[in-house]
Amino acid sequence: MGTADVCHGVGNACFVAGRCVAMLLAVWVQLVSSTETCGQTAERQRVPWVNSRLRGSPEPPLPYRAVRAYPQLKLFKPVFLRAEPGSDRLVFVDHAGDWAEPGGLRVCRDTAEVSESVPLIALDRMIYGFCFHPQYEQNGYLYLLTNGPVKAEQKQNRISRFTVSRGGERLVAADSELVILEWDSNGHNGGDLAFGPDGYLYCPTGDGTSDSDPLATGQGVDDLLAVMLRLDVDRPTADRPYSIPPDNPYVGVAGARPEIWAYGFRNPWRMAYDWQSNQLWVGQNGQDLWEQVYLVRRGENYGWSVQEGSHPFYLERARGKEPITNPVAEHHHSEFRSLTGGVVYRGAGLAGLDGSFIYGDYSTGRIWSIRHDGERVTEHRELADTTLQITGFAQNHSGDLLVVDHGGGLYRLEQAAVEPAVAFPQRLSETGLFADVSAHRMSAGVLPYSVNAQLWSDGAWKQRWLAVPDDGRIEYTSNRGWTFPNGSVLVKSFALELEAGQADSRRWTETRIMVRDQNEWAGYSYRWNEQQTDAELVGRGGLDETFVIRDAGAAGGQRLQSWHYPSRAECMVCHSRAANYVLGLCELQMNREQDYGDYRGNQLQVLSDLGYFRNPPAKSPDQLGKLADPLDESLDLSVRARSYLHANCSGCHVEAGGGNSQFSAEFTATDAQQKLIGVKAVHNSFGLSEPALVQPGRPQSSVLLHRVSQRGAGQMPPLASSLRDERGIDLLRRWISGMALPGDSGADAD
Repeated sequence: MGTADVCHGVGNACFVAGRCVAMLLAVWVQLVSSTETCGQTAERQRVPWVNSRLRGSPEPPLPYRAVRAYPQLKLFKPVFLRAEPGSDRLVFVDHAGDWAEPGGLRVCRDTAEVSESVPLIALDRMIYGFCFHPQYEQNGYLYLLTNGPVKAEQKQNRISRFTVSRGGERLVAADSELVILEWDSNGHNGGDLAFGPDGYLYCPTGDGTSDSDPLATGQGVDDLLAVMLRLDVDRPTADRPYSIPPDNPYVGVAGARPEIWAYGFRNPWRMAYDWQSNQLWVGQNGQDLWEQVYLVRRGENYGWSVQEGSHPFYLERARGKEPITNPVAEHHHSEFRSLTGGVVYRGAGLAGLDGSFIYGDYSTGRIWSIRHDGERVTEHRELADTTLQITGFAQNHSGDLLVVDHGGGLYRLEQAAVEPAVAFPQRLSETGLFADVSAHRMSAGVLPYSVNAQLWSDGAWKQRWLAVPDDGRIEYTSNRGWTFPNGSVLVKSFALELEAGQADSRRWTETRIMVRDQNEWAGYSYRWNEQQTDAELVGRGGLDETFVIRDAGAAGGQRLQSWHYPSRAECMVCHSRAANYVLGLCELQMNREQDYGDYRGNQLQVLSDLGYFRNPPAKSPDQLGKLADPLDESLDLSVRARSYLHANCSGCHVEAGGGNSQFSAEFTATDAQQKLIGVKAVHNSFGLSEPALVQPGRPQSSVLLHRVSQRGAGQMPPLASSLRDERGIDLLRRWISGMALPGDSGADAD
């Protein structure tokens, strides 16, 4: 949870109120053994966990929920949808599928029973967004924002006009493309188009890279990157297929592009122009810490890359002439990770939402609304918490508010049913996990487990357990986390040494649990009391606490240690969808021996023998993959270093994970998939000489080592750690130092 991974090793001792006592695993109530006679080995049987009280949520229910719409419609990775004017059709973008069209634009009927769609346009370009001309019913003009060619090393964004025929099947003429405008863009490509009530076409653009604005274009108005464009596409000139609206703010300004309406954007992802209120809304992907929502106005400067939202980023960079306008709303990465802008809802079907801008988050699935009267925000609230990978919003012909799920579906937002209240456990003693909380003795059916490679948790000592209800079965996979049945709970307890280096001074600090309910994982933290008799549920927003540690090596013989209890959202930042949420419960981590009290055994074999797996591994544990203990000096240095990176980084730094950097920290990744050694950083290089993510033979030039070594801005991991992992840093330094020196400075990660 947070940066913790609910997955680290079991020690040999337990403690209560600072006193070390023998660890009582109580496996005798968890694994029932038959009598061993005639030299035969006893057959152990699974004892079900039946007394869970972890149901529902401690939070008040949210007012809306997302339900599947068009359930028979074949979709793969949809990213955008709009209702076609003057018809009963929906037009959508799908970035993958059996049809293998990288720029596939498709159309289907807007009926609940629709099951098929047909291609409208297929391009060798990535389609990000589109819009219909205000007179579309008469002229058939469809405007697309695309980036490509798909496999080109240097790509361009392009605004194009296509013509949809007015008769027959109303398809697009193959030769109807009119290129309106192009500009170089190799990342942060924006992604939307809209006409305003003034009749002009608006298009937000990103800063053109996947880096921290290395082009330093965010505060400039001399190119078409990081800006809002405003074009008159109905009045072409002799030399271009558009003209400049005369009231654009940079008309006649020396060195400025007259197409610009506003500037200072990083990566705007979805916008909405509400004609009724004349408000232009933009949702923007942030970088290190903040996601933003902007209400865009003429000539305003939105700060990138001097600021990230309202917060400092590169304060030393030159600013534009206009003062920076802060977002009307922003979300910390503990709450959002990749904001998706949406639509202004117009309708009566969703009570109280008419005129609200609806937006969400790709990574957390949360959906929010905001309302602005032109002077200030008058309402801002969370509407729903979903499991969706939200890439867009739309309204269909019936006025339903639709959510586009990159996971392969379309969903309809509707009023949530009133559910009977369920009392969520406020104390650990109420969860049903413990037979004796103060002794840390678990209930029958709650099994201990341990992992091969530990996540750094500021030196805390940790123990772990898993609980699968009744006869539930785990879906085993050799790649990434396993899939658990609903009702499953993962438990991890943390303890700090109040006297450095003295195990008998350990004090329980926190117990984190992850609960799977309604096919979704949720994380909760419990804070232990001074008496070490119980722990209380931490609030939704998390908590910070400071402990006094006696340390002979510190000034005055003691030091302060900060401890962060993660928020609910932080728990799921690193427990990413891409890693299948459960980080430590995987083959690489679990392939090891575990002490069950009356016997020892390989965890994969024991879980298989007890019937926990729906599909047990086909091979014996010695034929399966495993991580190395990073601190075991007898093992290969490279294997240990890669195991360390897997345990500490791969929750985010994995394909389609939450990490902004493009490298993969997975132990099983090939060199090509890793994009790590000798590869230039796509973000801040912190002033290092000849930097690369990992520069062979040169730890001092390795951005990865720099970020792991520091605490504060730019630290890794970014959450829940305030202390350096000295042994881990030393391991990575020696690993990098032992690599052969490169012949050059590395390839570009982009």
